[in-house]
Amino acid sequence: MVSEAGKLRILGFQIDIQIWARVLPFALYMVFLAIEAALASLLPGVDLRWVYAVKIAAVLAALWYYRHIYHELLAVPERFWVWLAAPLVGILVFVLWINLDAGWMSIGGGPGFDPRDPEGDFIWPLILVRLFGAAVIVPVMEELFWRSFLLRWIQQQNFLELSPLRIGLRAILISSVLFGLEHSLWLAGIVAGLAYAWLYRVSGNIWVPIVSHAVTNLALGLWVLHSAQWQFW
Repeated sequence: MVSEAGKLRILGFQIDIQIWARVLPFALYMVFLAIEAALASLLPGVDLRWVYAVKIAAVLAALWYYRHIYHELLAVPERFWVWLAAPLVGILVFVLWINLDAGWMSIGGGPGFDPRDPEGDFIWPLILVRLFGAAVIVPVMEELFWRSFLLRWIQQQNFLELSPLRIGLRAILISSVLFGLEHSLWLAGIVAGLAYAWLYRVSGNIWVPIVSHAVTNLALGLWVLHSAQWQFW
């Protein structure tokens, strides 16, 4: 076991364990996205929807393995207003997300994740895995990477010593643009990144953007199931 203040040597490079623990789950998620895209082009017609479950399991395993690193997850917000603001901002981001979908606001994209069988009936195990991944695992993984690590690291490289309350506008803007470019709906992603970064900045607690992010993703998932707008998944 590497100490919490130690270094890992990966491909000849030394990487701080605090950085690695936040980067690895996100990197696994992105690698699986690339694998899914490659398999879809190499194996047309093959049902690859269960790859999502493998992806979420890999991310969850990495988060669980490094759980002792994420001390900030042990701090619970004490102020009532943040518990109210988090879901409200999450719903606002959801509403903006499904409306910021004009052609010029999108890069890439595709048909999305359709959890139905050939007869048009829902495959509930697929749906439950998708909702669990989107509303539980992804918010924790992404907020640990984008807000806990990258947002603060842009401000100062010894990011753990930086209170979220002292994060500057430059770091918020840069990280939010990068967060937006991770998504096919890039403008909606930038708006979401700004919202979650603002919550982190004003609350000083990582759970606030995690909860907001989870509400956004859960609301989006339920709306997709209701509207059959699979491209948003």
